[in-house]
Amino acid sequence: MSGTDKAKNKVEDLGGKAKEAVGKATGDRDTENEGRGDQAKSSIKDAGEKVKDAFKK
Repeated sequence: MSGTDKAKNKVEDLGGKAKEAVGKATGDRDTENEGRGDQAKSSIKDAGEKVKDAFKK
């Protein structure tokens, strides 16, 4: 996995955590759920990159 991909995934994960926190603080369930979704997407992308790395070896 390239460093750029790792950084993008980490930024997306942190953004998702921030959205989730804002949603909880304001009582906005849509924002909270969107944040959780962003975190899930980041995790899936991370896993996909790890699989690609495993096949490169």
